[in-house]
Amino acid sequence: MTKTISNEQMNQLPLRHFEGNVVVIENTEAVDEMVYKLSLCDVIGFDTETKPSFKKGSVNQVALLQLSTPDTAYLFRLNIIGLHYRIIELLEDETIIKVGVGIRDDLRFLRRLKCFQPKGFVELQTIATDLGFKDTSLKKLAAMLMKVRISKRQRLSNWETNELSQAQIIYAATDAWASLEIYNKLFLYEPSLILETLEF
Repeated sequence: MTKTISNEQMNQLPLRHFEGNVVVIENTEAVDEMVYKLSLCDVIGFDTETKPSFKKGSVNQVALLQLSTPDTAYLFRLNIIGLHYRIIELLEDETIIKVGVGIRDDLRFLRRLKCFQPKGFVELQTIATDLGFKDTSLKKLAAMLMKVRISKRQRLSNWETNELSQAQIIYAATDAWASLEIYNKLFLYEPSLILETLEF
């Protein structure tokens, strides 16, 4: 298996996005049910989105939390519902593995919303580096392991907008789902892999 890939090689791969169910949570009444469904999973994909700030020294709060199973992505609009205590319970549950890329920063900014103790988080970049992969961004890991190209076009869009566009929804769901797929591919590549969760 290739452990590095050029931009030219990556751009020749087919464009792919998440094609499963996407649930956008914009009211607190729906949180319990969605968190319960996620709690039935052993491993879920994790990501966040924040409205970009183009002013030096200014950082916006996390607007969106994405958690994905193989067939459903749940998008929690934190700028509307806040960091609900049931979501915190899930993020603190060490029995449910949450996998993502570059998640220390994501969690650092989430903890600015409310103080909590993250548990059960696994950094895919650490695993990939340990296995000898030279390129460890989400986009390049997806290219090498999933043989697909993931669009990052919506990354700098307004995640605090009144209504998320279809392009934003697809992008956000794809990032969390891709993390889960990459995790599964890494285990196929190295079945004896021993997971190390992040310490905070």
